[in-house]
Amino acid sequence: MDRSRLLEILAGVSSGEMSADTAMELLADFPSACLGYAHLDTHRQLRRGIPETIYGEGKTPEQIEGIVQHLTDSGSPLLITRIASEAAQGVLARWPEADHDDLSRTLSIGSLPAAGGPPVMVVAAGTSDLPVAEEAARTLQFLGRPPQRAYDVGIAGLHRLASFRDEMTRAGVIIAVAGMEGALPSVVAGLVSVPVIGVPTSVGYGASLGGLTPLFTMLSSCACGLTVVNIDNGYGAAVAAHLMLGIENGQGEPGAR
Repeated sequence: MDRSRLLEILAGVSSGEMSADTAMELLADFPSACLGYAHLDTHRQLRRGIPETIYGEGKTPEQIEGIVQHLTDSGSPLLITRIASEAAQGVLARWPEADHDDLSRTLSIGSLPAAGGPPVMVVAAGTSDLPVAEEAARTLQFLGRPPQRAYDVGIAGLHRLASFRDEMTRAGVIIAVAGMEGALPSVVAGLVSVPVIGVPTSVGYGASLGGLTPLFTMLSSCACGLTVVNIDNGYGAAVAAHLMLGIENGQGEPGAR
């Protein structure tokens, strides 16, 4: 349920084109729906402009399909992150219109309207960081912000990053994804005047400590204003970038920036 749909229902009742009983049926799960194993926040898109996302890891294929069934019945677009291949195949069998990407472990049905504004750029230090980078990129696509990408541009060869200087300058927000020592976000933040969101990944040998070393590097950055999300959290970085740029409030007016 988003703002425009709620206004449509209220206007229908006000004009007499929709009965109060029909409106009650449409609003029966407002603002939440309990499935026993999941309590869906159907109010979130109206409240925040972003529908509830399904975190697939740890959920059975049957649980995921039950959640998808309810959300699609309600007319809500949906995004699933960290979905296993088995669960994704089950969803695709019942909803062939779903868009599944095995690399990022995401699956979406529908998307939000085009958000407009400057692009969000996703840069990744290495090819091994692509699962996290693509989780961010696919989330941005779902949110109506098709991203620009620059991959395998880590600090071991800074000339690769320099070739994307024009694109970085034009971006509204840059998401920088890196494992190992995690220095890429600091370098990017030192080159541009737009917000940079660092995403540490769990990529690297033993001393990278499963992503703790790049996390500490980014948190300790001398490039002021660098924002950092949790290890491997491409989804969280994409949502943060989307909110930084402002979202439509359902009436064609930009949200607070």
